[in-house]
Amino acid sequence: QVQLVESGGGLVQPGGSLRLSCAASGFTLAVYTVGWFRQAPGKEREFVATISWVGNRINYADSVQGRFTISRDYAKHTTDLQMNSLRPEDTAVYYCAVGIQRTMVASRAYQYDYWGQGTQVTVSS
Repeated sequence: QVQLVESGGGLVQPGGSLRLSCAASGFTLAVYTVGWFRQAPGKEREFVATISWVGNRINYADSVQGRFTISRDYAKHTTDLQMNSLRPEDTAVYYCAVGIQRTMVASRAYQYDYWGQGTQVTVSS
């Protein structure tokens, strides 16, 4: 059974940091690309970051470039999103997603096959 579980969300003050983690199970023998997306209230889901299967290709949304870092741990089948210098506009539910049999980076939601349940990130003083 394919499963993605996000963790690490919470409440943080502006300028603070959080580290999100996405744990994958049920397809760990397959190659797959991982992406992080987010959805704020009243807005459409938007791309945040993606990392290729090999890990040599990474893309970020312009809004998080230089502040967020995506990384993979192949032994643990986890993908983390380190978020620094957080801003109120980063407040959203964050989702991880995987594209099975996809090896390159992908920034469009339709390119992903499975999604986690999401974790809330709130940036507020």
